[in-house]
Amino acid sequence: MQDLKKRYKEFAINTAELIQQLPKGVINNANMNQLIRSSSSPGTNYRAACRAKSTPDFINKPRTS
Repeated sequence: MQDLKKRYKEFAINTAELIQQLPKGVINNANMNQLIRSSSSPGTNYRAACRAKSTPDFINKPRTS
């Protein structure tokens, strides 16, 4: 469980580092904003699912995040 949590965190950090290397521009900024949000959301959903109190709560958590 900790391994997956660590991998999600590393993925988000690596993505942020990649984004910092990309050239800035109107189109790139929109894509970079979307990329940074989408790279961090799996970790957030995973954390919410791990904190579920029951099986139905576990199933519902990723849908509401």
